[in-house]
Amino acid sequence: MKTLLAVDLGLKTGFALYGADGKLIWYRSQHFGSTDRLRRGAHGIIRGIPELSAMVIEGGGNLALVWEKEAEQHGIAVRRVGAEVWREVFLLPREQRSGADAKKHAGELARRIIDWSAAPRPTSLRHDAAEAIVIGLWGVLHFGWLDAIPREIQR
Repeated sequence: MKTLLAVDLGLKTGFALYGADGKLIWYRSQHFGSTDRLRRGAHGIIRGIPELSAMVIEGGGNLALVWEKEAEQHGIAVRRVGAEVWREVFLLPREQRSGADAKKHAGELARRIIDWSAAPRPTSLRHDAAEAIVIGLWGVLHFGWLDAIPREIQR
């Protein structure tokens, strides 16, 4: 089964893995602490997902290059996306007035995605993991794994 990994970049990185059916399989957050640890971590994470065929990354700079290089070595399709792109698809303009508002509403959407996917519910959901979940949904739509935003997730 092919999978898609969404990555919300930073030394504190959010991850979300989606299956070919467009549903969330797992999500998590990890603090790497340094670029060197992130480089080693990216290698291990990508190698640890055997059917990984696509990746969506939010963010840029040297951290994005680490993930893109690692994905390229494994033949994984990569799409880099800015927050403004996925937020426009899922959030109303009033929900994006500030970064804090956008993170809050992305967290609410992430919880609906978790429920729709029947993924384990979090005790707490860090904003980087929540944004990775939403970025991943954008990714499965972008790569054509889902035709539209599922009704159960829409408001």
